Amino acid sequence: MDLGLTDRVYVLTGASRGLGYATAQCLVADGARVVLSARDPDAVAAAAKQLGGPEHAVGLTGDLSDPETPTQLVAAAQEHFGRLDGALISVGGPPPGNAAAVTDEQWRISFETVFLGTVRAVRTVANALPEGGAIGLVLSTSARGPVPGLGISNALRPGLVGAAKDVADDYGPRGVRVVGLLPGRIMTDRNRELLSAAGDPEQARTEAEAGIPLRRIGDPAEFGRVAAFVLSPAASYLTGITLPVDGGALRGL
Repeated sequence: MDLGLTDRVYVLTGASRGLGYATAQCLVADGARVVLSARDPDAVAAAAKQLGGPEHAVGLTGDLSDPETPTQLVAAAQEHFGRLDGALISVGGPPPGNAAAVTDEQWRISFETVFLGTVRAVRTVANALPEGGAIGLVLSTSARGPVPGLGISNALRPGLVGAAKDVADDYGPRGVRVVGLLPGRIMTDRNRELLSAAGDPEQARTEAEAGIPLRRIGDPAEFGRVAAFVLSPAASYLTGITLPVDGGALRGL
């Protein structure tokens, strides 16, 4: 299938590694060009270089808790590549811990970055997109069912799903799509940290895989291919939905 990604331009946040970087790899492999952002300047510069350098990818240091970052990303895409066709908005997962135990400061910082930072980025990018543009939000299966030990995520992700649906309604008449992506267990650094925190990582992995119908934790590239399709013109009639990428782990229909 030709996804129609050739020469299209996408902004990806939190994309120096993990799911954002895996998506960038898939987009570039299919002919798109990307603007990557992350908080670590060395990491984002290295990621852009690995994707082929300035002809294919540029990196920008940025943090979604900074209100100026989304505007800077839009400007970078337009100035460097002359257009913008969409974005993948991803931020790091909030700190683990039960909702009753995490501190007010952890709640505040997570809200500023994970929730408000994401909503601000979606709004800014959507206003800059032409007809046919698309935005993907990297959320979590915790948006549909609480994950033990991830109280902040369990609280904020469902709210982002509601916000994404609302934005999809607002921008749909302009031909701009918004889709939520719900990764389950994907072997990113974040999931390695969560497994390590269990005390016995191998046992924790075995137990996690037992709850996945495919009986394995996913690879970032498997998420990246789904995200690239969702952002592409080939998915032109998908909007306002949340799409699990979880090996069948969610039990809801």
